[in-house]
Amino acid sequence: MTSGISRRARVLAAAVGTGVLVPLVAAATPAAAATPAVTCTSAKAGLAAKLKQDITAALATRKGTVAVGLYDRSTNTTCTLRAGTAYDSASVVKVTVLATLLWDAKKTNRYLTDRENTLAKAMITKSDNAATSTLWKQLGMTKIKGFLAAAGMTQTKPGANGYWGLTQITVTDEQKLLKLLTAKNAVLSDNSRAYILKLMGQVVSSQRWGTPYGVPSGVTVAVKNGWLQRATNGWRVHSVGAFKGGGHDYMITVLTHGNSTMNYGIATIQAVAKVIHKDLAAS
Repeated sequence: MTSGISRRARVLAAAVGTGVLVPLVAAATPAAAATPAVTCTSAKAGLAAKLKQDITAALATRKGTVAVGLYDRSTNTTCTLRAGTAYDSASVVKVTVLATLLWDAKKTNRYLTDRENTLAKAMITKSDNAATSTLWKQLGMTKIKGFLAAAGMTQTKPGANGYWGLTQITVTDEQKLLKLLTAKNAVLSDNSRAYILKLMGQVVSSQRWGTPYGVPSGVTVAVKNGWLQRATNGWRVHSVGAFKGGGHDYMITVLTHGNSTMNYGIATIQAVAKVIHKDLAAS
């Protein structure tokens, strides 16, 4: 044991002497950082182990950086992977924009105007960017940050200079938002929650990919997806969804970047969603 330590000390001393200590340390760092593992817990016997195994297998051959969140109220099941990793939001932030609009309206005890309703519907059901920019500008950073604070979404950082699509989001915060939408709380009124879920349930068919993939019949679906290509990290492709029925009440967030194409990212998300729906339906 002693000789091992002294040998390591001699190597370090030699490294210091040659001035290459920093490169040696830098080279060792990636090897030390193990790939994060899927973690699951559940009140239902065997479900956590099954989900961990199947989500891990679904991602085994996929490239890119993938973050996953699952929460099922009915079985008190939670799964996470890279829950605190930040991603450019792309259009997933549009749910936060609408939630902020409704939260702010509730504070002044007013209904949305016809114009706001029109913009909100276009923003969620068709992912209309112009409508989003209009609402983002109308709300302003103070109100957006106010909602994030009220919602406990402490890891979400709004995009600067009107670039709402570059808002930094995490699985942890997106799951917090989905929980607010799907159960009574002090932040959003019941009417506000129902309105957001209704619009997420009316997303145009061409944008209903992602987390709803493989959902059992009879389960209601509320979804919002996002996609954005940038010079760094290729395509960001994300999907958040809330599902209810078949004895389950659950929400899924899958965030990805480093995808070669948008379709590659969609396929990764759908591989994860498929096994989650299957395992919950069987439980």
